Amino acid sequence: MSENFEAKKVVVEEIKEKIKASKSVVLTHYERLTVAESTDLRRKFQAAHCEYKVYKNTLVRKAFSELGVESFDNDLNGATAFVFCPDETSGCSIIAKAVKDTPVLADKIVPKSAYVDGAYVDTEGVKRLAAIPSREVLIAKMLGCLQAPIANFAYVLKAIAEQKS
Repeated sequence: MSENFEAKKVVVEEIKEKIKASKSVVLTHYERLTVAESTDLRRKFQAAHCEYKVYKNTLVRKAFSELGVESFDNDLNGATAFVFCPDETSGCSIIAKAVKDTPVLADKIVPKSAYVDGAYVDTEGVKRLAAIPSREVLIAKMLGCLQAPIANFAYVLKAIAEQKS
């Protein structure tokens, strides 16, 4: 076999491992991104422990196919970047926030679909995932809800004690 074929097999195995290790993989269409914009996006993804990579669509299609996933054939066309994430929402959220903060990016980076916990998610689903707060924010909100009744009860008891004195 040729060296090129062997090199492609190695890349396909690398992609498969990244897909298996990620809770979500976001496929995005990118076009006319400047080096500065691309670098800024990579930094944002890196801060969230996500990896932003560009692979040949045919190699990613082969990796998904070997994993038994055929849903992405229509999305693996044109300039496609892949975001491998350790959680379900961070990749979608970062893209949405980047587009919101920098309107110039609205036409340059557009989510196509995602692979979340073994399931295909379409463009609308990616937008809905982007609207979900991060795990840490959800935990903080839940703890605030649990703490509020106790804090209110303590406040009422304190007010009663102050009235009697």
